[in-house]
Amino acid sequence: MTDQHTALDAALEQVFQAARAHLATVKAAQGRIDDDDVWQAYVALNNASYAYDELLLDAFGEVTPWDVESIDPQEADERFGVGLGGADGTAPDDSYPQVVSVRQRRDYRVPSVAALTRIAEAARRQGSPSGVAEPVDSVGEAVLELLQAGDGSLGALDIPELEPLDGVVMVHEVTTALDPEAFDETDVDGPFQSVPGDQIVGRLDEHAYLPEESDSAATDTTTTSTTTTTTGVVGAGHPDRPDIR
Repeated sequence: MTDQHTALDAALEQVFQAARAHLATVKAAQGRIDDDDVWQAYVALNNASYAYDELLLDAFGEVTPWDVESIDPQEADERFGVGLGGADGTAPDDSYPQVVSVRQRRDYRVPSVAALTRIAEAARRQGSPSGVAEPVDSVGEAVLELLQAGDGSLGALDIPELEPLDGVVMVHEVTTALDPEAFDETDVDGPFQSVPGDQIVGRLDEHAYLPEESDSAATDTTTTSTTTTTTGVVGAGHPDRPDIR
């Protein structure tokens, strides 16, 4: 039993060390995407947590709250790649000359203004250091508040207080990246104007629908299906430009 305790203590110390190293690399990366050091520290923390969990289970039949599986660092690197240089850092530079522009529009129906306002105000209070915030005055303001709380992701709007309708996603290749500061706040068309040389790569239509009553007793559940359409070249001033997210 003493040997098991020693092994557990050592495994727990490895978790502590891996967690500290992971935090240090995250701080050093300062938000860089696909940082190699952060990935390696993540794998080390994951595997240290997994090893401790396994030892705890073997010794006492107990588990931790961590639902993790062991990661083979080499296999993970080969499968997913690490950083711009690939798994081993020797991949050649293959940067793409065009800018990829993803433009999405999704419409919603609001079953209850009061319910939507309540959840938006709760999100606003949660984001306030003092826990006190100004009331939400409109439906549009409520939606913006939820988007801001969700870091701009449309997933933040997947809530019962908003009923999704149809939507569309379009992928373009453009010659120049978007500069929001180049357009006035009242210019709703400028950011979406296409210019010669821009090209539409593909379009994905989203069709929201309610299941037939015979298919499900839960008539309040809304699901979404998607279908794809054709691709083509977009000229300047293309009329079908959707909202961008």
